[in-house]
Amino acid sequence: METLASEKIPNGSAKGAASKESPRERILAAAHDLFYKHGLHVVSVDQIAEAAASNKMTLYRHFKSKDELIAECARECAREWEGEWKQTVDAHPGDPLGALREWCRGVAECVTSEERGCFMANAAVELPQVDHPARRVIEASKRQHRDALIALATEAGFVEPERLGDALFLTMEGARICNQSVCQAHAADRVYAMLDALIVSHKRT
Repeated sequence: METLASEKIPNGSAKGAASKESPRERILAAAHDLFYKHGLHVVSVDQIAEAAASNKMTLYRHFKSKDELIAECARECAREWEGEWKQTVDAHPGDPLGALREWCRGVAECVTSEERGCFMANAAVELPQVDHPARRVIEASKRQHRDALIALATEAGFVEPERLGDALFLTMEGARICNQSVCQAHAADRVYAMLDALIVSHKRT
């Protein structure tokens, strides 16, 4: 894991100083960026406040604890996923198969562009305790993603939509992990072909 021990975070990033975002928005953006780059445990509240051109008092006025700040970062990721899913489905009215393929293509592109993998997957590894507020958000979002894939496969007329949904979901999650570890180029280059092959291999009514 990367460490911030030898890294000087400027007193208010250029983005934070010039931005017209509210203090809460700046803190949330800074926290997400630092958590994603360095991990949850090594980043301190002081570093987040400094990067957001704010202070600890303001941070705690908006977030009662660091754990709640982590959970809100996870909620932001979940809301972003929901928005992208809706946009994909809305772009293919009456064509659930087209929406499913487009979603798979989008995931493949996302996997290719992610420097440190999925924020939620990384956070889940760092937060083994089941009662952590962020852990509950992450688990709920991942279940929702799986269920949405199954629902779309059902709408597209696949004979075994749950099996296809599970296969797509597990391949997507596995590709994210592989992309940041042992076989980056291999997983990134082939993930869409693998996902599409799964779709083709399942029967439709």
